[in-house]
Amino acid sequence: MPTPSMEDYIEQIYLLIEAKGYARVSDIAEALAVHPSSVTKMVQKLDKDDYLVYEKYRGLILTSKGKKIGKRLVARHELLEQFLRIIGVEEENIYNDVEGIEHHLSWNAIDRIGDLVQYFEDNKIRVEELEQIQKQNENN
Repeated sequence: MPTPSMEDYIEQIYLLIEAKGYARVSDIAEALAVHPSSVTKMVQKLDKDDYLVYEKYRGLILTSKGKKIGKRLVARHELLEQFLRIIGVEEENIYNDVEGIEHHLSWNAIDRIGDLVQYFEDNKIRVEELEQIQKQNENN
């Protein structure tokens, strides 16, 4: 199982490849706000652990294992953003909140949050009722 740091790299590499068709060390460093040397070390570790194939000066590609995990990590991030929006977290806080919690939840907890998101989305009245409760609590 990848560490939280490894997950951040895999997720970012996955996103870059989806958006641009490739991911370079410099792109990853910029996206994660880290030094290229740190990216190179992590990419070598991810290569060793079979999440990607890295050839110095040539770039990298995700293995099927890396793609599968990358897709799941992106879905987790998007689900948590969706959940925080539904429960009324202010938009300017959502990204940082997700970054702060996503590595600390079990996949079981993520699945249950997915169920809750589905519960709210299946009936928009539930979201409206939640918003009414929040307004009442703010007024108290």
